[in-house]
This record gives sequence, C-alpha cells and structure tokens, in this order.
Amino acid sequence: MLLQIVASGLSSGSIYALVALALVITYKTTGVPNFAQGEMAMFSAFVAYVLIVDYNVGFVVAFGAALVFAFVLGIGFEGVFLRRTKNPTHLNLIIMTLGFQLALFGLAGWRWGADQRRFPFPVSANEVVHFGNVTVSTLSLATISIALVLMAAVFAFFRFTKLGVAMQATQQDAMAARINGVPARAVVALTFGISSVIGAVAALLTAPLITLDPTLMWDPLLKGFAAAVLGGMNTPIGAVLGGYLLGIVENLFGAYVSVEFKSAVAFLIIVIVLWFRPVGLFGRKPPRKV
Repeated sequence: MLLQIVASGLSSGSIYALVALALVITYKTTGVPNFAQGEMAMFSAFVAYVLIVDYNVGFVVAFGAALVFAFVLGIGFEGVFLRRTKNPTHLNLIIMTLGFQLALFGLAGWRWGADQRRFPFPVSANEVVHFGNVTVSTLSLATISIALVLMAAVFAFFRFTKLGVAMQATQQDAMAARINGVPARAVVALTFGISSVIGAVAALLTAPLITLDPTLMWDPLLKGFAAAVLGGMNTPIGAVLGGYLLGIVENLFGAYVSVEFKSAVAFLIIVIVLWFRPVGLFGRKPPRKV
C-alpha cells in the first residue's frame, strides 16, 4: 500500500518538479517568479493538439513543434514585454507576468473554448506494469522517465556547456558577467526560452492524465510554485526534490488523512516553510552585501 502511494506520488511529483524547475530558472535570473509559465505551457500543449488532431501530424513531430513554439514564446515574452518595462521593479514584473497569463488564458478560451479535450498520447493510463505488488501505468512510467531525462539534460547543460556556465554567471551577478564579455540580455532571453520549454513538457505530460482545456496548468503551476518554495527558490536541485517530496506527501495525505483536503497540502506547506525556513529546505541564505 505504501509503495503504491509513493509510486503514484513520483508520477505527480515529476510534473511538479518540472514546473518548479522552470520557475526557479527564471527566478534566479530576474528575481521574479514567472506566473505566466502555466498558460505559456498550456498554449504550447494546444499547439501540439491542433497539429495532431487537425493536421494529422505525427506525435513526435507535433511534440517537437510545440517545444519550438514554447521556446520562441518564452524568448518573445522576455524580449517584447519584460525587457522593455520602464523602471522595472519586482512588483511591476510580477504584474507583467500575471497580465500575460490572463491574456494567454483569454486568448485560449476565445480560440478553443472551455470544452475538455482528450489529448492523444502514444501510451495509455489503462495499460499497467507490475513491479511486485506495485502497479504503475505506462503513462506514469513515461511521465517519470521523460521528466528525469529532461531534468538530467538541463543540469548537464548548465554544468558542462559554456553557454550554461554563462547563464549561471548571469544569474549570480549580471554586472560582473557583462564585464567579462557575457551577453547578459541574450542569456536572460535564452533562460526564459528554456524555462518555457520545460513548462511545455510538463503540460504535454499533464494533458493525457486529465483533459486539455485552458485551465490545464492552473493546479500544476500552483503545486510547482509550492514545490519551489519547499525546496528553495534559489536552488534548482532543491526545487526538483521539493516537487517529488510534495507529490509523495500529497498522496500520503490523501490516502491516510483526507482526499477532500489533498489539494490543500501544497498551500499548507507554503505557509509552514515560509514560517520556519523562508529559503526552503535546501535553499541557502544569500550573502549579505555591504
């Protein structure tokens, strides 16, 4: 019973971890969480859906096209809106992300309506694999596997490529990065593009689990934000661990306490973590500047 709950928690935790990682990547660059992340991902999922259903494009091609669209959308959002904000403050930028979120939500509702659509996916939630007494659907296995591969690729990119190192340098100190010849503005735009791609993958993995509609990413975005707060908004690895921890705790709470209050666990965690450890379980306090 316990192992079954943990296995289910790993599936949902993979989605939360991806969203948390996407949020943390942009937060480390701008100091502002991108609350438009969910709607950007939802819109990318609709792009894949239209290509598959309306134009009979293969799933792999549609998946790749949706990721390219997400990348361009992320770069465009940063370059057209955030970068051009006059006298930017954290509050101004947060409002900008919220405004873009509402704009995308309204545009998706106008274009596709509120109807719930079944998202075509190569594997089904009805097909299961048995690991002893634990039963896992092939869809959950695909979700966990794709999420782990993507996160490993992202961490390897940041750790072992020159561009990844330049992005880390920009995140740590943009002024020093510019002095050393790093094109900070281009790096920031690329950061938004990469985070948008990660969010799009989360949406493309979420849509087969439920249904595709404009509210697709509301719950995953809130849970991903809670996971980022839990693990630490200044540490990508902590955010990922927070996502998996939240997925497991949420399922344990639903199984042993109350299914009705299962969704409230994430928000309770936010309150508790901010109360006792504002930097998150794995975060570190920023050095004091004088």
